[in-house]
Amino acid sequence: MWNLTRLRVLVAVAREGSVTGAAEALHYAQPSVSHHLARLESEVGVVLVRRVGRGVLLTDAGRLLVARAEEILGRVESARAEVAAHAGLRTGRVRLAAFPSSLATLVPPAAARLAAEHPGVDLALTEAEPPAALTALRNADVDAALVFAHDDPPPGDQRNMTLTPLLEEPLYLVTRADQPDAEAAAPVAPASAGELAAHAGDSWIAGCERCRAHLVSVCERAGFSPRITFETDDYVAVQALVAAGLGVSVVPGLALAAHRDARVRAAPLAGEMRRVALAVYGSSPAPEPVRAFAEVLRETVAAQRWPAAR
Repeated sequence: MWNLTRLRVLVAVAREGSVTGAAEALHYAQPSVSHHLARLESEVGVVLVRRVGRGVLLTDAGRLLVARAEEILGRVESARAEVAAHAGLRTGRVRLAAFPSSLATLVPPAAARLAAEHPGVDLALTEAEPPAALTALRNADVDAALVFAHDDPPPGDQRNMTLTPLLEEPLYLVTRADQPDAEAAAPVAPASAGELAAHAGDSWIAGCERCRAHLVSVCERAGFSPRITFETDDYVAVQALVAAGLGVSVVPGLALAAHRDARVRAAPLAGEMRRVALAVYGSSPAPEPVRAFAEVLRETVAAQRWPAAR
């Protein structure tokens, strides 16, 4: 029978691209990683990795085994959590990967409710954009992942994943407010394709890769290609750049709920939404601690209020 530790070492080597990187990630000594790889190759009877300079390349057999090892390790972790759940919610843990704007809005009140209702359950948080979060979930590095998507399906490998929709958040066209005090008090109508097209000649500020691709798509549907001059994943910085008159942008509702710069004008984009879901590995039911967190998260989402358009 293959040793789970050796499978975990192989996955880490594939992920990090080198024996040294895998050793650092796993907190193992480098000779120990090399030893586990050699033993695993002996057990399976084929070469799994080839040394190339300071790194390694997986053979075809190595890539095949890595894919299966990720599934095996994920299922073992799920089984461990399910067995632990038989003791009830007196103890347990939930390791959550979540994108930044959800960590700043949805997760804190949900975490507080979890601590109050289930004090024996520990919550560990990791910041990750959706593709990386789903990879961490598949590798059993986390127990659940908050992910978003502008279009179906969400990005990343979703084999053997269960995604529970949580909310649809509006997207806002963010422009400079020439008179911040007046703008703050005045409601703003949803932005149409025509209003979007009025900014065709402006500089645009884009966010993460998926958000940038969606921004380009939205602008192209309005009849133009945006001239992107700044790129940052920091929505506080995005609003500051807009307020300084350096461009315009599209910002999701959770980002505005986390931080709203009074010097910008935000108008909801008609018909444009970003879908947020909670992903777990395997089919229902999820382990008891994860189900408990999902429940308090749903209650938090139900209370979510979007920023007023102004």
